[in-house]
Amino acid sequence: MEKWYVMTKRADFDAISRRFNIDPVTARILRNRDLTSEEEIRKYLYGSADDLYDPKLLKDVEKAAVILRDKIREGKKIRIISDYDVDGISANYILSKGRKRGGARVDHRVPDRMTDGYGVNVNLIDRAYEDHIDAVITCDNGIAAFEAVERARSLSMTMIVTDHHEVPFSLNEAGEKEYKIPDAEAVVDPKQADCGYPFPDICGAVVAWKLICVLYEIMGIPAAEAEDFLEICALATVCDVMPLKDENRIIVREGLKKMQDTSITGLKALIGACGLSGREITAYHLGFVIGPSLNASGRLSTAEKAVSLLLTGNAEKAVLLASELRSLNEERKEMTVEGEKEAVAYLEETGHVKDKVLVVYLPDCHESIAGIIAGRIKERYHKPVFVITRSEEGLKGSGRSIEAFSMYDEMSRIGDCFTKFGGHPMAAGLSMETDRLEEFRSRINDNACLREEDFVEKVSIDVPMPFSYLREDLIAEFSCLEPYGTGNRAPLFAQKDLRLCGIRTFGRNGRTSGMRLALEDAVGNRIDAVYFGDVDRFFDELERAFGISREEAIRYGIRKNVGLAVAYQPSINDFTGRPVMELRVKYYMLTPSPGTK
Repeated sequence: MEKWYVMTKRADFDAISRRFNIDPVTARILRNRDLTSEEEIRKYLYGSADDLYDPKLLKDVEKAAVILRDKIREGKKIRIISDYDVDGISANYILSKGRKRGGARVDHRVPDRMTDGYGVNVNLIDRAYEDHIDAVITCDNGIAAFEAVERARSLSMTMIVTDHHEVPFSLNEAGEKEYKIPDAEAVVDPKQADCGYPFPDICGAVVAWKLICVLYEIMGIPAAEAEDFLEICALATVCDVMPLKDENRIIVREGLKKMQDTSITGLKALIGACGLSGREITAYHLGFVIGPSLNASGRLSTAEKAVSLLLTGNAEKAVLLASELRSLNEERKEMTVEGEKEAVAYLEETGHVKDKVLVVYLPDCHESIAGIIAGRIKERYHKPVFVITRSEEGLKGSGRSIEAFSMYDEMSRIGDCFTKFGGHPMAAGLSMETDRLEEFRSRINDNACLREEDFVEKVSIDVPMPFSYLREDLIAEFSCLEPYGTGNRAPLFAQKDLRLCGIRTFGRNGRTSGMRLALEDAVGNRIDAVYFGDVDRFFDELERAFGISREEAIRYGIRKNVGLAVAYQPSINDFTGRPVMELRVKYYMLTPSPGTK
């Protein structure tokens, strides 16, 4: 069960309302997003590409650009090696297009998830050498590629690392972190301690784009041309779950504008394959529709298909590739559903569900969906989760975390368990020998300084607001707070003392995907609401608390006084052609009905 909190941050909401011509409710939401100064609010509401940070603030970015310019002038062969997720695919596209615009002899490689594993490695460097590659540039990987960088240098190849992942470290005897950077000619990663970039939480594709911006400048290519990559940067930022704050928010907002009429042939084809042509594309579509279709290529086939889709200028080829990626994503969805069921069964049957850190062993699970399953299990139990699969080389796994547990830091403390690992505080990947699974489970749990309250999801309410206060113009005004996502969630309101008056479920193919509720307040005002959460759990709780079965509630309606408190997001439903306000219930609590004891 979640714990609800009302945010109580103070400010002169009326003054903010007057200064920016917004409702005091909107002003309060802005303060809840930790915006305090007028400049922060201005940038949040009206920030443009002019407010983005100077790429030259990134450590080594000018050095990397000069090296690449010289390689281009000398006609040297350059190879790009990326990760196989959306961020890596996007970064690969940006570097490939940007280099070719500069006249480079450039090709690219995307590691195969199954045979190559994550990131650049010695084998990929050896293959590049055999192909007479002079310089290798990584994107969305490389910060931990010490062996690969050393191998490249021994072969007199130039290495440039562009990444955004955490810098590897070890703990000295005093328990202090000692960071280690690969010995490449240039390392561009905003997470480096001595990098002066003001906002380090950018994705790998944005790091690559910043490098292209600097390269264009020193090669005399108009800066405006670099803005052609904004929509791909927006896609990668959302799909890599970067916080939608500061310049990330601007990149996504500006990128979404360009995406409505994109000139990228492959992206246009994928938008069509996803059924989004002619519709307003939002951050939700990037993260849950378009992005997963690109990601599916690197999960079930090869990410090379996704890079080829973005790079192609042939409309017919693009349509075929987009259709194939969409089909792969549908297959991935089915596999994920089955994998989630197996993971829950494993935890419940073994008793490991009681552990602080959940380590799920699914030996036959396709390793490409381990991270998705880990994310689903994390949402279910609100605990850090690792899903471990079996491979030819041993065990591989992906983890997803909660805010109280920095996954990368905790793995670093037991780094000897792994043959390879890396990631972020909230997500990580690993490889290890088969016989170390139980050791890993034991040590990661023994070291975890987690408390029971860390496992309770905290629901932050922006404003406790009766739905009778809502107005269509206020709901429309909330659009100035978009795009929503990690670090900039949609506003959440709450109301208690409601009566549940009616209920019906809906869905496709016999599956329940949601339900519609009729709600009434204490003075008889009514409003419709929709809920897309765990419908089965709702009906179980309804029967336990009030003795009303699912069948009875749907067939005969709610004949008893059922009370409800809801945390909701307001919306306008114009499906019938007539705009009607409704609530999207995100969380609920069944309570004794108002007026009853």
